[in-house]
Amino acid sequence: MTDQSTFRDALLDPSKPVPEGLLGAAHAPAGKRYSVYRNNVTHSLISALQTAFPLTRKVLGGQNFDTLAPIYVRAHPPTSPLMMYYGAEFPAFLETLPEVSKLGYLPDCARLDAAMRASYHAANTRPFDLEGFQQLPPEQMMAQGLHIAPSVRILRSVWPLFDIWRFNMVQGSAKPVMQAQDVMICRPEFDPEPVLLPLGAAQWLDHLVQGKSLGEAFEATLEETPEFDLAASLTIAFSHGVFHGTDGGQHV
Repeated sequence: MTDQSTFRDALLDPSKPVPEGLLGAAHAPAGKRYSVYRNNVTHSLISALQTAFPLTRKVLGGQNFDTLAPIYVRAHPPTSPLMMYYGAEFPAFLETLPEVSKLGYLPDCARLDAAMRASYHAANTRPFDLEGFQQLPPEQMMAQGLHIAPSVRILRSVWPLFDIWRFNMVQGSAKPVMQAQDVMICRPEFDPEPVLLPLGAAQWLDHLVQGKSLGEAFEATLEETPEFDLAASLTIAFSHGVFHGTDGGQHV
């Protein structure tokens, strides 16, 4: 009798023989059936990676991506029946490959792809009461805690990550210029989109996530980045649905 680990290991590695003891119809050896099943499973997982990492595949090239994908599939079998979670280790996997070491920005491209997918599948929340917030007196406004929507993801990169995404995914975009860029993934409607964050905005959002009030987050960000523009960052946040309301009222 074949145990589950032997069955699984051989399923993702075509170099291994068909496990012994597998029987098909009329108790005949299931070698050919298993091989077909193994091929289908591998191709399904590779297809899942192709769908989940479009920017990474575009940067790397389709043929190169499809060559690396089976290596990842064999090293990282699914841990969940939900394919929307498959590929979580892919960015870190790319960091270990000498074949792509010259593309230092590739793991961050994979992280952007993963963040886009996570944003898409994130829970819906109550809308933020922007009109009510804007009617608050300035002192009370700065004392508020603002809740970041579950669909929001923040990526801080030493590479021009937003420009790399735009150059590869938006026709007619200019070539990236070497500079560090912070990118926010948000979902104002149905589809996630990357947004280039101004200087200091990523730190400011991190402070809000930590539970600081708007005023506390502003002051903490100024200490780190004196050039931080609160008005510009609030405008981006409000226009892209970064904040959400709560059942007990959005203000604290």
